[in-house]
Amino acid sequence: MMSLYALKPRFQALLRPAARALHGLGLSANQVTAGTCAASLLLGGGLALAAHSGHLQWFLLLPLWFLLRMALNAIDGMLAREFGQASTLGAYLNELSDLLSDAALYLPFAFLPEVGIALTVGVICLANASEMAGVLGAMSGHRRCNDGPMGKSDRALVFGLLGLLLGTGVAPGAWLSAVMALVVLLLLMTIVNRVRHGVVAEGTGKDQ
Repeated sequence: MMSLYALKPRFQALLRPAARALHGLGLSANQVTAGTCAASLLLGGGLALAAHSGHLQWFLLLPLWFLLRMALNAIDGMLAREFGQASTLGAYLNELSDLLSDAALYLPFAFLPEVGIALTVGVICLANASEMAGVLGAMSGHRRCNDGPMGKSDRALVFGLLGLLLGTGVAPGAWLSAVMALVVLLLLMTIVNRVRHGVVAEGTGKDQ
């Protein structure tokens, strides 16, 4: 199934001048990756406090950060590939920082009574499982599986929109838990699609 990931090449083309500029400043791909992860952890912690205290206007930072984070994630990849900075350490940093960042940015929703811990933890666990399913596609000798319908970019769009709604004063309610439940369902579909894609690719000896 299609995912917003399909738009990545166009997004990268827009960001290539920024990647060149950061390279000119001496920044490495690993530094961008680590810095992006640290900022996500700090923002997630701050939003958790804001949710707990009922100051939901701070959730307006979520859509802004998700957009900037996607840009920085694309830039660190370009720095690695196009400026000879690819490394095994960078591959580990890239995967682990994404898992930590996603968990930190979804966690604040657990402090909203309308969502609660169970749904939020479900989203975090299934999001991590879906990324692992994608990585295993590459480990089996084929390309990484980025099938949707709820890939990383899609989740950024959903949670960015939720942050926008909550931050502009839309009261959390049953609609919010329904959206989170839908995300859980779509994540399950994503995991199935990625595993199936990887198995088919392994069986045919080529990427699908």
